[in-house]
Amino acid sequence: MRSVLATAVAFLLVLFQTETVLAANLVAQVNLSSQTMTVTQNGVVKHRWRVSTGRKGYTTPTGSWSAKWASRNHRSRKYNNAPMPYAIFFKGGYAVHATYETRRLGRPASHGCVRLSPNDAATFYQLANRHGLPNTRIVITR
Repeated sequence: MRSVLATAVAFLLVLFQTETVLAANLVAQVNLSSQTMTVTQNGVVKHRWRVSTGRKGYTTPTGSWSAKWASRNHRSRKYNNAPMPYAIFFKGGYAVHATYETRRLGRPASHGCVRLSPNDAATFYQLANRHGLPNTRIVITR
């Protein structure tokens, strides 16, 4: 009987440890000055990418938000049905998403969203969904 109980306890510990790993904190730190996004998981840097944020006349908001919702093949309702693949929305219509204008990465070029290369956006999209949107934080600083 004790061995069955010990096995059950061990199984539950492994089960809860796996769940804790999946609920890890994922943070995307966007720096407007350097036009970069650094992704950390549990405080460990996993990725550092070039981004494009709001160009002159368009602002990217600063602050800290949890991810609200995700859309794999989103299209902008505000800007002529523009593609916004791998979108992670964090504040109203603002999102981290892919752009096909990769030559503009590293300098302000968007209408306010945070734009990444398609491969980087797909990676971030997958990470945010795997760890859970409530566990994903987007922090934007000057």
